Amino acid sequence: MKAMPTTPRTDPRVLRTRQLIRDAFIDLLEEIQLEKITVNRIAERATINRVTFYLHYRDIPEMLEKLADDMIGEIHTIVDGIQNQSRSRDMDWSILVNMLEHIAENSKFYKVMLASQRIPVFNDRLMKLFVDLITSRSENQTDFPSTLSMAVPKDIAIWYGSSAFIGTIVCWLREDMPYTPLFLAKQLSLLFHIQQVTDLPTDPE
Repeated sequence: MKAMPTTPRTDPRVLRTRQLIRDAFIDLLEEIQLEKITVNRIAERATINRVTFYLHYRDIPEMLEKLADDMIGEIHTIVDGIQNQSRSRDMDWSILVNMLEHIAENSKFYKVMLASQRIPVFNDRLMKLFVDLITSRSENQTDFPSTLSMAVPKDIAIWYGSSAFIGTIVCWLREDMPYTPLFLAKQLSLLFHIQQVTDLPTDPE
């Protein structure tokens, strides 16, 4: 019997070092301007040496690109996991709640990298992700918001929805998340007509 191919796993030590670098960069970005952050400063804060940094990233711009890739990859994992588990009409709700919970659990990262808007690549990548998600949903479902069947061109409606969604998350982060992910998900669901109001779970808090 032929063995099934396996996906190579990243060495835990590599993951730990990258997490140290990521955390060090976020801490520095909270304190100083991006232009003043150097590899030396990141290495010192991460308690590694310069050589170790260069084993993982060519330079700071490449590090930012890979951090953005990681961010999108983590969200894709959430979306793909739920899509593989459910084909029901509750799928959009589950994706939204899990996504907001993920952002809340990693709020320090998202506050610095997304809400500060000092590094456009993160907003740009997230915008593309939401445009793709909403576009895919509009093509596969007949109950997509009625604005798309009116005089508003479909692409404009999708840009609007994506921008509004990201803008709401940014404001939520900047205000130190005054609402739970579940409550915010419910409000966004009502606004974007993801589900009927009566079908939405209530916030236990």
